[in-house]
Amino acid sequence: MISIKQIPVLSDNYIWLINASEEFTAVVDPAIPDPVIDELKKNNWKLTHIFNTHHHNDHTGANLELKNITNCKIIGPKSDFQRIPGIDICYKDKDEFSFGNETVRIMDIPGHTKGHIAFYFNKSQALFCGDTLFALGCGRVFEGTMEQMWDSLVKIKNLPKETKVYCAHEYTLANGNFALTIEPENQKLKIRMNEVILKREKGISTVPSILLDEIETNPFLRPDSIEIQKKLSLVGSSDLEVFTKIRLLKDSFRG
Repeated sequence: MISIKQIPVLSDNYIWLINASEEFTAVVDPAIPDPVIDELKKNNWKLTHIFNTHHHNDHTGANLELKNITNCKIIGPKSDFQRIPGIDICYKDKDEFSFGNETVRIMDIPGHTKGHIAFYFNKSQALFCGDTLFALGCGRVFEGTMEQMWDSLVKIKNLPKETKVYCAHEYTLANGNFALTIEPENQKLKIRMNEVILKREKGISTVPSILLDEIETNPFLRPDSIEIQKKLSLVGSSDLEVFTKIRLLKDSFRG
C-alpha cells in the first residue's frame, strides 16, 4: 500500500507526497520546493519522481529545483511534454507503469489544458487528477473544449465508486455554494455541505473526497439530473449541453 501526505501551499493548493517503498517516493504537482523538502526530511523519504498532471506553474513551479536537489525523474503528459519543466518520461492515455508494488494507470483528461493527465493507482484506488475534477466542482475550461472536459469527467465517473479523489485545490466550500444554486433540493448535497462548512470552520481539509459522493452531489457529474435540467430549462437536452451551461454559470458565479 502507499502512504500519502498532504502538503497545503500557497493560498489553496495541495501538493501530494506518495511513498510506496524505500525506492519509490513521488510528489504530485509541486508548486514550491521548501514544504516538499521539509516533508521528505520529516518522513525520511528520498524523492524519486515528480508526477505532473499539467503545465500550469502552480503545479510545476518546483520541478527544476527538486530535480536538481534529488536527481528525481519527472513524469508528465506526452501530449504536452514541451511545457513540463525538466520532463524525463512522457505517458499517454492507458499507459501503465510500476511504482513500488502499485500499478499506475495514466488517463488523458484534457479540457482545463490541452495536455492534462491523471494518475490512477489501481490497488489503492487513488486518483490524482490535478485541476480536472474538484470536490463538488471541476476545473475551468482554459485550453480545451467543453466536449473534451465533459468526456474527461465521464472517464473519471466510470472509475470504481470507492476511488479516493486527490484534487489539487481546496475549493470545496465555494464549489458547494454554487452547487446548491444548481440543485437546491439534493438532500445528499445539503448534508455534505453541512459537513464541509464544519470542517472549514475548523481548518480541516475536505480533500480527498470519494468518487461516489461526487457522483451524488457534484453538479458537474450530474447533467442527467432532472432537477438540474428543470432548473436550467434544459429538460431533455444532452449531457454535454447541460454540463456546458453549468460550467458557464460557474464561470460567472460570485458567492
